[in-house]
Amino acid sequence: MNDDLRNIILGVVAAGISAALGWLARTSLWRRGLRRKQAFFGLPENSESLLVVNRDPATSEPAVHRLDVFALLELAALIKDCGANLQMVTQDHVQQGFGERTEFCVGGPGSNRRMLAHMSAMLPGVRVNIDPEPGPDRGAFQIGTERYRLDPGITEYVLLARLTAGQRPDARPVFLFCGQRAITNQAATRYLARNHERLARKHGNSTFVLLLKVVNSQAYGPDVVELVSDVTRAAQAPLPPATTETARSSHRAS
Repeated sequence: MNDDLRNIILGVVAAGISAALGWLARTSLWRRGLRRKQAFFGLPENSESLLVVNRDPATSEPAVHRLDVFALLELAALIKDCGANLQMVTQDHVQQGFGERTEFCVGGPGSNRRMLAHMSAMLPGVRVNIDPEPGPDRGAFQIGTERYRLDPGITEYVLLARLTAGQRPDARPVFLFCGQRAITNQAATRYLARNHERLARKHGNSTFVLLLKVVNSQAYGPDVVELVSDVTRAAQAPLPPATTETARSSHRAS
């Protein structure tokens, strides 16, 4: 074997080893990212999850708003990416606790009884005004002492929350997408899909409640979303006495 042939063989072997090491490194990084994603969503391989569907309050028949369908598709893709399974149920057919399976609950308390139950149990500092009568506070959020009014198509708000039950280390999270309109529910699911890595780095696998603002949805749809504030502390604390009486009618209505 002459020197030229030996150099060619050594070059091919070195290139093969480099390619194999690169593939192993990429695979390792991908698997590490997948494990972080599965941990954040509480969705290990082949686990079960629950997708709770709201109803369209604008119709008398049971139906789902088409924008909420888009939100559900966003969530279904996330679940499948984690290698988990999903069961889709309507908001009036869920009769189980939380913590056993990861749950994704879509829609405000006016269209989703399951959302109302979760908010009453875990977010006492939040009230949603679902009074059907027109008025400046229709659809408004009350979070602690702050009120966030709806301006349809211009400025709309949605709560994105990751909640866990008690201190159980194995408890699966509940994700809430509670918006003032259907398009805000879709905006929140899209925000989660795009930013779950950043949220996992910041919050780990702990509880958080974020208030998001959807800007000019009549022009930009669900794509322009701003983080208003992390409202975890205010949402989990009881409403201040000065706001309790005002919010009580909203709570009853919801």
